Amino acid sequence: MSAVGTSLPVGEKSPEAFRTISEVAVDLDVPQHVLRFWEQRFAQVKPVKRAGGRRYYRPEDVDLLRGIRSLLYHDGLTIKGVQKILRDRGLRFVAEVGRGDAGLLAKPPRASDTEADPDYARAAMGKLGRAVAEPDAPPEFLAEDERVRLELLLAQLLVLKGRLRATISPA
Repeated sequence: MSAVGTSLPVGEKSPEAFRTISEVAVDLDVPQHVLRFWEQRFAQVKPVKRAGGRRYYRPEDVDLLRGIRSLLYHDGLTIKGVQKILRDRGLRFVAEVGRGDAGLLAKPPRASDTEADPDYARAAMGKLGRAVAEPDAPPEFLAEDERVRLELLLAQLLVLKGRLRATISPA
């Protein structure tokens, strides 16, 4: 049976609908108290609060939380590490990780990516070396495509770091 005016079954919400904390907790497979804790640690997590303090999460809030969860649980970053990514790369980047759109931290590297090209790797390391050696250098020394490639390379290294930690740490 369908709800009036929609093609969704009764009880199912549209992707644009707000979610309660219990719905988000089930969706992300984390306890509700973890979501409340993340609200305290990540200022960017701001669910709508109604009378009585009841939380409602917008779809973009859920994407952000999914990205935070992925960075913490899948990639092995610390809370401080995720806070740094939010500062450096922004809310949109972490939400894209949550949606799986970033193609960076959420997905393993592919051999067909340009980073597998040794000439690219040498050039990227040269640019990166300048950025490290001259931290006050203007950012325009990197072309946009070079910056994106370096971010992808960095993200792939972070994935590998998380995998390495997972194999080293006791279960």
